[in-house]
Formats: sequence, structure tokens, C-alpha cells
Amino acid sequence: MTATTAGSRPTHRERQPIRWGTPVAYVVAAIVILLMLAPVAFIILSGFRTNSQITTNPAGFPNPWEVGNYLAVLTGDIFWREVLNSLIAGLATTAGVVILGLMASYVLARYKFKGRGALYATFAAGLMFPMTVAITPLYIVVKNLGLMNSLTGVILPQIAFALPTTIIILVPFLKAIPDEIQEAAFMDGCSRIGFFWRMVLPLATPGVITTGILAFIGSWNSYLLPLFILNDEAMFTLPLGVQAFSSQYSVDTARVLAFTALSMIPALIFFSVFERRIVGGLTGAVKG
Repeated sequence: MTATTAGSRPTHRERQPIRWGTPVAYVVAAIVILLMLAPVAFIILSGFRTNSQITTNPAGFPNPWEVGNYLAVLTGDIFWREVLNSLIAGLATTAGVVILGLMASYVLARYKFKGRGALYATFAAGLMFPMTVAITPLYIVVKNLGLMNSLTGVILPQIAFALPTTIIILVPFLKAIPDEIQEAAFMDGCSRIGFFWRMVLPLATPGVITTGILAFIGSWNSYLLPLFILNDEAMFTLPLGVQAFSSQYSVDTARVLAFTALSMIPALIFFSVFERRIVGGLTGAVKG
């Protein structure tokens, strides 16, 4: 090989130019983003205003800024009690969904038995059965079980209705694990439980995180089920607390908006932090 030939060979792959798209796409995207953020910004900013400012100029900025609305909510015990109730319901729902969903998905993905396809189809059909349709019979069941006005009566149905989505996401992850890895683990003396803990869980971590995040956010934002199950204000979650607070302080619009802003900020922060995890988990499920 000559020096000229060797020198003419490219030493690295040429970078492809980045396609930025058309200006129209950016304009449309900016408009959509503004339309989505405008209500959130209005609620947050209005919490820093007085009722007279909201009445005089609803779309204006706070002048002067009034922090007393937020301080009144944060220093009271109602907001933090409802945050605690929502946190308990969300964490318990997430734990139940992840544990039960992972076990059911492992069986459906790694074991061959009669009726497996029908069982998987049953879980898939659960995606077309919203809680709104089942709220009346669900209320009767919870009442007969003696779980009315308790967080348990909210957590158990939330777990049941979140399982179909969890299984649909996790099954492709677990199916994608090569059978050779399982056979090699068994030959090395690893038990089925050991294989589950040492190999399945680490490889399915993106899907587990995704389903856990979706379950937590769904529980945090749940309104209809707690509305039917919870009657005592001491057991209210944040969505119910916003309604009760707005009814109690209906004449104090600024404080109601401050309470609403503080109620939605945790979910916004949580979703923003784990957005990439959700997208990555759903992408892995589609590829699997």
C-alpha cells in the first residue's frame, strides 16, 4: 500500500450536518409551549397578588409582590397534612404496582404455560377500562370491605388500575433478556429466585423506574377515586384539598391560587426531573 493511498483513507467518520428544521416548526412549537405554560404561570404569579390586583388587572404582574398568601398556606397545617396523605398514597401505590407488576410480568415473559396469551390479553384489555366507568361498583366493593374514608381504600384500587400499564411496559423488557443468560446462570447453580434478583432486576431497571414514576404521578394527581372514598378532611389528599380550600376561601382568590400553585409544583418538579427516565423506559419497551 502506497503512502498516498494510506493518506487518502479517512481516519474518522465525517460528521453529518445537523438539520435544524424549518422556522415554521419552531414558531408552532413556541406557540404550543406558551399555551401550555401560560395557565401555570398565571396561577403561580397570581398567588403573589392581592384580590384587588386580580380584579383590577387579571393578566398583570404583581405590583407590589405579596408573599403573604404563600406564607399563610405554608405555615398552616392543612397543606402539609394533605401533602403527607398524598405522599403516603403515592409511595404505597408505587411500591405495590412495581412489586406485583414485576412478578406478574416475569411470569408472563419468561414462562410458557397454557393460557398465557389470554392472561396477557386480559391485562392489555385493562387499558381500555378506565376508572371512571368502574367508579360505582368500585365504591360498593370498597364500602363492603370496610375501607371507606381510609387511604387503604384509595391505594388498593389505584394499584389494580395501574397494573395493566405496568405489565405492558415490563413484559417487553423481560422478554428481551436472552435465554442463554438464564441457562448459563442455572448451570452455575443460580436458582430461579437468584436469577430474578441478580439478573432480571438490573436489566429491567429502566422499565421499573418508568412504571414507578407513572404510578406515583397518577396517584398524586388522582381526584375521582379519593372524592368517592374519602369523606373526612383529615384524610384528604392534595387534589381534594384544593377543592375544599377553594370552597372554604372562595372570596380569597389570591390565597386559593397560592394553594393551587403549591399543590401542583411537586408534581411538576417530579415529572421534570424524571422525564428522561420515562422516555427511556417507554422507548425500551417499544424496542423490546
